[in-house]
Amino acid sequence: MRKNIVAGNWKMNKNLQEGIQLAKELNEALKGKSLNCDVIVGTPFIHLASVAEAVDTNKIGVAAQNCADKESGAYTGEVSSEMVASTGAKYVILGHSERRAYYHETPEILKEKVLLALKNDLTPIFCIGEVLEERESEKHFEVVKSQIEASLFELSPEDFSKIVLAYEPVWAIGTGKTASPEQAQEMHAFIRKTLVEKYGKEIADNTSILYGGSANAGNAKELFSNPDVDGGLIGGASLSVDKFMPIIEAF
Repeated sequence: MRKNIVAGNWKMNKNLQEGIQLAKELNEALKGKSLNCDVIVGTPFIHLASVAEAVDTNKIGVAAQNCADKESGAYTGEVSSEMVASTGAKYVILGHSERRAYYHETPEILKEKVLLALKNDLTPIFCIGEVLEERESEKHFEVVKSQIEASLFELSPEDFSKIVLAYEPVWAIGTGKTASPEQAQEMHAFIRKTLVEKYGKEIADNTSILYGGSANAGNAKELFSNPDVDGGLIGGASLSVDKFMPIIEAF
């Protein structure tokens, strides 16, 4: 049975001390609560080890926001998936639209990152999604399908079953716009159908597909009530426990 997941993506926010404080506050807020979803926080690299120590990792999974497409070596400033795993992190966000747009990450680069993450027992949270122009010219299904195929469809069924997908309509990130629950469900159902065609119904039914695009306390319940929306990849609202907890509790 696929998991419901609420994952926070802190992006490039919070210095180390602030990040540890936020993680501890979230840990405290979740104490004694019976949850209907897995909770993950995606922190900057320098926070990973400290946050993994500061929280109950049975309650809160820790994710890196990226990893290198190389195993090791003379790549100044890069952080390998093995390094990420050594901090106690269990997840890595890959292919976020900001990485694709600002750092020119190609499907080939992302394919390597996914393979190295899996090799080091990290669960990739793999992001896909269209920009406004692609949505308006009705290419959104085609774009999302090609992103999945180009980076993930060479994986064995066993390896693909370890992937979490996150659909992020790029036009709804940080803009205050949100895909309607109907738009979100339509795309999530299409993604699941694409997975059925490649890997069969069982793997498709067991793949968690998260919605990432300005989800908040006001719209989370309606978004998550869709049959193919298995949670959220949350940006700004994950930077405050007061805003993040209602999204977690929307399940």
